[in-house]
Amino acid sequence: MTSTAIKPEIRRSSAFDPGNIIEPFDGSSTFYEGRPHPVGPTVVRQEGRVGVNFSVYSENATSIELLLFRKPSDLEPCRTYTLNSIDHKTFHFWHVYVEGVTPGMGYAYRVDGPGNHRDGHRFDRSKVLVDPYSRGNHTSLWKRGDACQFGIDNLHTSMRSVVIDVDDYDWEGDRPLNTPMSQTIIYEMHVGGFTKSPTSGVASPGTFSGLIEKIPYLKELGITAVELLPIFSFDSQDVIKEHNGEKLVNYWGYSTVGYFAPHDGYCSSPESGSHITEFRDMVKALHAAGIEVILDVVFNHTDEGNHQGPVFSFKGFENSTYYYLTGSDGSREFYYDYTGCGNTFNCNHPICEKFILDCLRFWVNDMHVDGFRFDEGSVLSRGEDGAPLSHPPVIWSIELDEVLADSKAIAEAWDAAGLYQIGYFPGARWAEWNGKYRDAIRRFLKGDPGLVGEVASRITGSADLYQWRHHEPVNSVNFINAHDGFTLYDLVAYNDKNNWANGEESRDGIDENLSWNCGAEGTTDDPGVNQLRTQQIKNAAVLLTLSQGVPMFVAGDEHRRTQYGNNNTYCHDSSINWIDWDYVERNQDMVRFWSLLLKKRKLYREHFKGRYFTGRVNKHGIPEIAWHGTNLNQPGWNDPGGRCLALTLGDVSDSLDGSYNLHIMLNMHWEAISFEVPHYQGLPWRRIMDTSLPSPEDIQTQEDAPIFSDASYLVSAHSIVVLSTRCYDPATGKI
Repeated sequence: MTSTAIKPEIRRSSAFDPGNIIEPFDGSSTFYEGRPHPVGPTVVRQEGRVGVNFSVYSENATSIELLLFRKPSDLEPCRTYTLNSIDHKTFHFWHVYVEGVTPGMGYAYRVDGPGNHRDGHRFDRSKVLVDPYSRGNHTSLWKRGDACQFGIDNLHTSMRSVVIDVDDYDWEGDRPLNTPMSQTIIYEMHVGGFTKSPTSGVASPGTFSGLIEKIPYLKELGITAVELLPIFSFDSQDVIKEHNGEKLVNYWGYSTVGYFAPHDGYCSSPESGSHITEFRDMVKALHAAGIEVILDVVFNHTDEGNHQGPVFSFKGFENSTYYYLTGSDGSREFYYDYTGCGNTFNCNHPICEKFILDCLRFWVNDMHVDGFRFDEGSVLSRGEDGAPLSHPPVIWSIELDEVLADSKAIAEAWDAAGLYQIGYFPGARWAEWNGKYRDAIRRFLKGDPGLVGEVASRITGSADLYQWRHHEPVNSVNFINAHDGFTLYDLVAYNDKNNWANGEESRDGIDENLSWNCGAEGTTDDPGVNQLRTQQIKNAAVLLTLSQGVPMFVAGDEHRRTQYGNNNTYCHDSSINWIDWDYVERNQDMVRFWSLLLKKRKLYREHFKGRYFTGRVNKHGIPEIAWHGTNLNQPGWNDPGGRCLALTLGDVSDSLDGSYNLHIMLNMHWEAISFEVPHYQGLPWRRIMDTSLPSPEDIQTQEDAPIFSDASYLVSAHSIVVLSTRCYDPATGKI
């Protein structure tokens, strides 16, 4: 095809050069060669004209068609462009610039190329593909089954990408908050489930907008960051099975379709292409309340599954690049499954590494996200042969990238194939979900003996895991439960999982929950059992909040949310997963406890600077940390039956802004036990917490708490007591 000269007015008016004219479009617009970078759709505005540059990666495709739709829901494209490798391919990137394409229009691709599965190729021109870099996906026509059948045209049942202008938004001066990790308190939550219940009372339940309405609750609770379960576009219409009349679906969202596209199911009006705007509105509102946004991201696999799964994006563009492939006799027909989800993304291939970095930069630069938690993060450490690397390129690129330098990077430091890297995850500033903290604290809470040494290590920042690498407590994200497992209430209400509603005869989900039902399985009217459960939840909250490291808890833990013993609720878009806001009202005493506890975490900030203790002593002779058992200075590290531990934390800062010393007594025995209490001249203790007491005596402010001057304190069975004294008296101005 012969190209004509470049239009001079386009060349003069913008740094973006659309390339040579290929053919006219609709009589007034023009079809150009386009440019290979940036990858994805780029809206270009020049001298009153609007157009879009499209660029996608494919090494082995022989031709690519771009389909344009006036509306994403249209059955037929309004125009189809065939891209050839002469005019529209630079190295392995295919590109075209179309003047006259405007935001809100739909687009998709057909890609032709070799279809030999044994060679790792799955090109299939009959399949309509969404752009891996799409900023929005439209799913109203989507039928998953049609995308699974090779050679069957699925134009009328395909997803479509949506053209969105990422520059068209007023941030009103908003920027990421950059809250230090040492001051971070993470609240893990599901955007849909947070407000989807009718009890939420919001205007748009289950959406980004609905979450905005609940920000006053989050602010009063005292968290500093929300960690959102996947909000990247996923297939919520994927019906896994039907069981007892309920459609079981991909509720959690851990199978990603579009990595640059907010999930349309969380938008109030996705048909208008408002995906990015609605997400940005939420981020801006959370930031205004001082709350960061951390995204749970899934780069370890995609939603295209195994060899029987659908072809709608990566498979159709370049299967042999994007996935780890295997097969007999040297073939590459099947997929390595290090993730338990059917396929594994080839993260350390240069193209895949670029894709991941481009994606993260987009969410930081253009969406103002504050950080990321990487699902099955150990997959990111695997090389192209699947073996773990000492210096994985993608992990170190995230670590050192200047755009991402201030964003939080949190790894789930394991994968489904047995790679377990807690304390060993590559990189320096990466934090890890500390599964060893979870397990030790769960066992201690239920009364397992002989754990005082490990518990001491866990609550002081897991130095045995991190200090040897010159890491700090902030490398440990401490948690007792997460979305995949028991809620905190269920941890103290069920000995065994109860997953029958999942349709797998309760075989799914882990069996070893390290839980204790406090004397009755599930719901009970026994007041003694219910009191003990409340006490145990408070114990968990205190341990989590007063531990060195970064605390994380799950939405609903603060008001006793239950999943009725189901520890794997990934497939339920129903009340089992939705926050019941009536629970919030009924359990205000528990919400109050959590809120005051988180305020104390911030008040005692000198104890949680994200550094290991050094052994310093303050002006009053109180050490930075001292260990005790029931007797002072006798922690009983080697006691095989030990269930009691105490520690004193001295504030060595001598801050005039508020300096507090703490004495913490932990009794996980089934009997009340007397603990000796240290005393310091002129510094009276006040009992600020006793988890065995009813509200409001269970937790109090320093001013309202009663003075305690006895030589010992009788700590009730399965309870925690915290005493506090101020080094600085604001009334007299004396230290």
